[in-house]
Amino acid sequence: MASVRVYVKKQIRLDRMNFRQQSMFKIGTVGVASVKSRLAAVQGPGDSSAKPLTKRYAIQKTKMGKGNRRNLMLTGSMLANFQVRTVSENSAKASNSTRKDRLKAWINQKIEPWVVFSPKNKAAAAAAARQVLEEMKPRLLLERTLGGKQQ
Repeated sequence: MASVRVYVKKQIRLDRMNFRQQSMFKIGTVGVASVKSRLAAVQGPGDSSAKPLTKRYAIQKTKMGKGNRRNLMLTGSMLANFQVRTVSENSAKASNSTRKDRLKAWINQKIEPWVVFSPKNKAAAAAAARQVLEEMKPRLLLERTLGGKQQ
């Protein structure tokens, strides 16, 4: 008897989110994209150059034609799998969905922190938040027109 394992990855359904959750998803996506671009540029958590690879691993990676830089892209599956997974009204959380990629991410995190926001990443997320607020501005109700607190 043959057995088959079926793996289903959950995807975020944007049509079932309320307005605030959609906004947080936009900000979280910008944050994840800025982290990925920092890693592609071989930069560490402080926007400085990343730690060098060990000599043996650098030789192995160069033989495979991937270069000897710490960009976390040997196969590319871990970073491709790193996405915004959970969204609430005031937070967006990114992670890897498969156990194999979570293990890889954990090991790489122990070598050098990469799932952190550098100063440039924080600035990119703040710019995205300002843009989302500018888009929301026409829809917001002013407290002053409703007779709320005025100072």
